[in-house]
Amino acid sequence: MNSRIRAIVPAAGLVLLAAVPLAAALLDQPFYLDLVRRIMIFAIAALSLNLILGYGGMISFGHAAYLGVGAYAVGVLAHYGINDGYLQWALAIGASALVALAIGAISIRTSGVYFIMITLAFTQMLYYLGISIEEYGGDDGMRLQVKSQFPGLIDLNDANAFYYLVLAILVLALFLGQRLVDSRFGMVIRAAKSNEVRTRSIGFSPYPYRLAAFVIAGAVCGLAGALLVNHTAYLTPEFMNWTRSGELMFMVILGGMESIAGPVLGAFALLLLEDALSGWTQHWQLVLGPLLVLSVLFLKRGLAGLVFAKNE
Repeated sequence: MNSRIRAIVPAAGLVLLAAVPLAAALLDQPFYLDLVRRIMIFAIAALSLNLILGYGGMISFGHAAYLGVGAYAVGVLAHYGINDGYLQWALAIGASALVALAIGAISIRTSGVYFIMITLAFTQMLYYLGISIEEYGGDDGMRLQVKSQFPGLIDLNDANAFYYLVLAILVLALFLGQRLVDSRFGMVIRAAKSNEVRTRSIGFSPYPYRLAAFVIAGAVCGLAGALLVNHTAYLTPEFMNWTRSGELMFMVILGGMESIAGPVLGAFALLLLEDALSGWTQHWQLVLGPLLVLSVLFLKRGLAGLVFAKNE
């Protein structure tokens, strides 16, 4: 029964997501298309964080840095009239990976609260750097005048085409994430989280594996940043504020750590709830806060634990 559920639920979810553009058109509510696309972008970012937080046990409070780096890679090139999407997105992924390499090389040598504070410090440095550069709008940010261009492939100005591109990237991230976690690389990452001493005793040094996971997570989050700036058509340092890192972390925890589907469920639950409550009252944070606390207390394995077998 569990294996059947594990097969049916993702397939049903994919069908529902694929049907959103049609439903939005029939209801004449394009807002829902934009809302679900935004949620899927954050789900991709949360998936990348889950690799190091859920499977690697690395509590990074600076993951939003890569979201911001990816967004700025697109925005800055567009600011100078370079709208080639292949170049923009390649730079977003590459720059985010390099920043993750630099941060990870230092922070992974520490643990516990020191790891948290180092990742937080680096993110805030980048955040204040974004605020200080007036040419790119400083604290006010700047508009993305032209979305990334992919001649002959896809037009991001077409809302439906952009939506299905994000959906395809999300599905690819889920597939590759599962393959990575189930590989020998993933086994070492999980073993190091469970018992680092034992992992070393059988001949594996956790550091290079953790650093590789950190870089992969940063690169994927950079791609999410490139998608996000094209979605919002606006660039701001708030993309990489520490509060954004906290939101991504909560998506992972709410959905279920050490679960590939968990971050996606967490992103949808958190952002849909936020949208519903904000339309109901301007003090929606007062309602959302207790609900989130209760979910953490009573859903020990997150939302994924309600659907999938324990040994997912």
